[in-house]
Amino acid sequence: MTNNSATGNDLPPSFAPSHSKKGSAQTPVSTTPNASTPTPPSFAPGRTPSPQAGTAASAMPASFEPKRNRNSRSSSSSSSVVGSASSRPSSPEAAPSYAPHRASSRHQHPHQAPARPRNPRPAASAPMRTAATTATRKPHRVRNMVLGVLLVIVIVLGIGVIGTYNWVNSNLRKEAWLTTGSDTPGTSWLILGSDERDGTTGADDTPGERTDTILILTKPKHGPSSLISVPRDSLVQVGDQMLKINAVMQVFGKKELVTQVESITGQHIDHVAKLTFGGLTKVVDALGGVELCYDQDVDDEKSELHWKSGCHMVDGRTALAFSRMRYSDPRSDFGRSDRQRQVIGAIAQKATSKSTLFNIGKLKKVGEAALGSLTVDDKSTPWTMLQMLLAFRDASGSNGITGSLYWTDPGYYVDGVGSSVLLDNQKNLELFRQLHDGDHAPGQVGSTAEQQ
Repeated sequence: MTNNSATGNDLPPSFAPSHSKKGSAQTPVSTTPNASTPTPPSFAPGRTPSPQAGTAASAMPASFEPKRNRNSRSSSSSSSVVGSASSRPSSPEAAPSYAPHRASSRHQHPHQAPARPRNPRPAASAPMRTAATTATRKPHRVRNMVLGVLLVIVIVLGIGVIGTYNWVNSNLRKEAWLTTGSDTPGTSWLILGSDERDGTTGADDTPGERTDTILILTKPKHGPSSLISVPRDSLVQVGDQMLKINAVMQVFGKKELVTQVESITGQHIDHVAKLTFGGLTKVVDALGGVELCYDQDVDDEKSELHWKSGCHMVDGRTALAFSRMRYSDPRSDFGRSDRQRQVIGAIAQKATSKSTLFNIGKLKKVGEAALGSLTVDDKSTPWTMLQMLLAFRDASGSNGITGSLYWTDPGYYVDGVGSSVLLDNQKNLELFRQLHDGDHAPGQVGSTAEQQ
């Protein structure tokens, strides 16, 4: 027999994967045929091996056929000589198994075509790919679930907000208050407390409806909000008639009162809200009371206020008496204006607190109490009312501006009118210019602040 290795036969030796590792302890497969060691067939991809005769053929493994699928390979193997356990060689040198996906190109025969794996997607890697895919998709499922929950919450809140908005808007009592004056920077509200006869005004009674509380709330585009009191005895003139400002609405109507305030401030009034004193009582009770502070003992029969110096949590009726008392106050109406701002500020703080906003039952009670005693201008909406409440809270806080108008004579006497407050027009115009522009620093302003 002729030795293929010696004669340079172009058939390459069989592929033995165990030789691909350096330092292998195994003995290399000999390429020299002899009687005891069978020669495995040469590896030739795509070529069908020729059957070998004799015992050497019975010990040879089947040639690797890359294009043949697993089923056909199994069928071929069962019919080949390697399908028999008795004919399978016991030595790894005799019949090395072929593992194409582990082969290294360094050990490939120079005349051998690149081996093509018989299965480009081995079954062994499928579980790993499935686990990786599951690990990748699991956060996505969690994210989608969270997004879905958030979407539901947004929809529910949206429906709730729309429902609340419509409920408030349908219950707002609107009247024609506003003038046709030109707009000015920022937003301003005229807040009125009326002593309309409702059985809650105490013994300090006056016939008719008078605006005993007049406040100007200003929210500039940039800068601190402000809450300024207008003394109820401020002297104004309508045509040829002189009168106190708290009687203007009763004598000349709503729009004339707004006109007088715009004349004092030099700024346009954007919105008006009038609250009866009886409504104040109901709002405070719906809130569960508010905390008020006053540093004097009071026992006033006209307002029915009985007070021990200090801070106390009070109900609606006491809050009303606190805001109306003036005969027992050394500062008279000026002291009363300060206490009225304190009451409204306390209401705004409590109404915008978490204990109220997150208590649906309390929030509804407060809303019903306020809407039942509130009258607004015909351009007001639930949104502008919310802005007003927030501006109240900010103005009453440490970064807000509070005080009263400036005056030149707090006891100016006019025949037929009585003792009045003569205002300082120039100072007031400059004050409100700064308040609307947001240029004024936080703190106390006005003649009451100067006297303290």
